[in-house]
Amino acid sequence: MLRRQTVPQRTAGVAFAVLLLTACDQLGAVAKPEVPLWVNHPGTALSVDARRELSAKQLDAGEPYERAVPAIDPAHRRVFVGSSDRGMYALSAATLATVWRFETGGAVQGEPLYSQAEDALYFGSNDGAVYKLRAADGAMQWRFATNSEVLRKPVQSGNTLFVMNANDTLVAIDKDKGTLRWFRQRTPAFGMEVAGYAGPTIHDGLVYTAFSDGAVMAYRIEDGSEAWPAIADLTAEAEQSSGGTEFRYLDVDTTPVVAHVAGEAMLLVASYEGGVFALDPKTGGQLWRNEKATGVTELTLWTGPTRQAQASSGAAHPGVLVASSGLTGLWGIKPSDGSAIWRRELPAGGATAAVAWAGALLVGTSRYGMFLMHPLDGSVLDGVASGGSFGATPAAYGRHAFALTNEGTVLALGIEPPQ
Repeated sequence: MLRRQTVPQRTAGVAFAVLLLTACDQLGAVAKPEVPLWVNHPGTALSVDARRELSAKQLDAGEPYERAVPAIDPAHRRVFVGSSDRGMYALSAATLATVWRFETGGAVQGEPLYSQAEDALYFGSNDGAVYKLRAADGAMQWRFATNSEVLRKPVQSGNTLFVMNANDTLVAIDKDKGTLRWFRQRTPAFGMEVAGYAGPTIHDGLVYTAFSDGAVMAYRIEDGSEAWPAIADLTAEAEQSSGGTEFRYLDVDTTPVVAHVAGEAMLLVASYEGGVFALDPKTGGQLWRNEKATGVTELTLWTGPTRQAQASSGAAHPGVLVASSGLTGLWGIKPSDGSAIWRRELPAGGATAAVAWAGALLVGTSRYGMFLMHPLDGSVLDGVASGGSFGATPAAYGRHAFALTNEGTVLALGIEPPQ
């Protein structure tokens, strides 16, 4: 039986104060936000329930950070997480004890896809391969070489698995046989690139992804044929609207996000220097652009029930697009028109992607621990000063969350919502 360990708030207080003091751009913050119910709750919601050193230091691949996002299997109470020691681990969600470990040829820095229907795990490695393991015992079902590191989470549609690698290649794999169905590649951009790249997203029979040259593409799932009449070149769009300014970093490193506004779908992506864009998912045409939100490397669409809706129809809040940037901070953006709802400057360093958790947002920072934030105004609700830094996005389910620090420690976090 695990004993609940509540992290002293005094140690995290300095970081909270810094975040609050540096939030100089509220940009129309909501005066009386309806969600979540945390707004009048004191900052004692988060706790560290368990922790353990994960990485086998003698096998460490020399990575200066950990980027592996955990995957949670709630039915069997397991957590799957990779490590720079070249391993994929299955851990007990209750104790963080190792259930099994599978070793690859490189650091495992990506997010795995857990299939409950198959009880199988799909993930990529820095060795350039994609693996399918039996989740019960870690036995390998197949290995597919893509010839470049795979960091982003695979996605599945029917019997096909889609994977993006660091060489600007989208690969479609038969998920049962581990054989190639089709692939599409764009020549990587020449010059300077940001360390990162987009993953694939599936919507309405198409798979969307983005490339280091600033292009966003849509392909038909069945054969990989291009679905848009023209390439959506975000760099060209941004240069045209800014009077011909030449951008140094062309990358679109964010995995596309699908949002629905007034019953209509839109595709949300971010160019590193060009800002955040909304595209028509059927044609690739630009719907809006927020040119101020630059340096964005992660996007998260938050939706949740409002307090008023909970008492009536249960309808969802229209949503907030949360953009994480090491240059301009954390942004809350309105999906309907791209306007900024709020912005939080970071005290120093970067932030992970935001994760929706119990009506709030969980965000890791590179220097100041893990924070729980209000999605409608960006205010800090609570946090833990774990003694570590975070480059990896956490994962959350129910009242539990899991995160991997840059020092190779796995944390099991608990949350106590207000009554």
